[in-house]
Amino acid sequence: MAPPMSASGFLDALRAEGVTVVEVGDWQNHNRNHKGPWGPVHGVMVHHTATRGSAHTVELCRQGRPALPGPLCHGVITKDGTVHLVGHGRANHAGLGDDDVLRAVIAEKGLPPANEADTDGNRHFYGFECENLGDGEDPWPKAQLEAIERAAAALCRRHGWSERSVIGHLEWQPGKVDPRGFGMDWLRERVAGRLKG
Repeated sequence: MAPPMSASGFLDALRAEGVTVVEVGDWQNHNRNHKGPWGPVHGVMVHHTATRGSAHTVELCRQGRPALPGPLCHGVITKDGTVHLVGHGRANHAGLGDDDVLRAVIAEKGLPPANEADTDGNRHFYGFECENLGDGEDPWPKAQLEAIERAAAALCRRHGWSERSVIGHLEWQPGKVDPRGFGMDWLRERVAGRLKG
């Protein structure tokens, strides 16, 4: 069990891993903590946004939508490889997912199939939304993929987690498909290599 990093610790961890960071507004205090607890944290969840346009995507993830208030993640990773920090604390990104998956993440074991939605993921995961249409055709630039790898590794390194603490939304919640366009096993291999390097 790990308490969440402070906002300054989160920022420091990303920068120490070589991530290019942009701080958006009062991100350090922008959260949904009034809706439930934040922590203990157990991993990092990766999403795609199903949007186009960096400025629009960052604003959407910061403000949310009428039916889903923001922040919708902690960091938005745009196609140029920049991580835009939009929130710190509880964020509306993971939703309900599979308790068996959470147990596997905590134990750092292989993930079982997600076949139920009975556990609050917003409490337990850092979330990165990655700018991509998610149609399987929108490209993932090298700079963006490297930023995803670095951001995930930064949090794993700071918490002492292995690459098995990095999961995709599709591995957490039945019916989700994100991120589409690269495999999570491939990303975990990249994170593992970075953590050993």
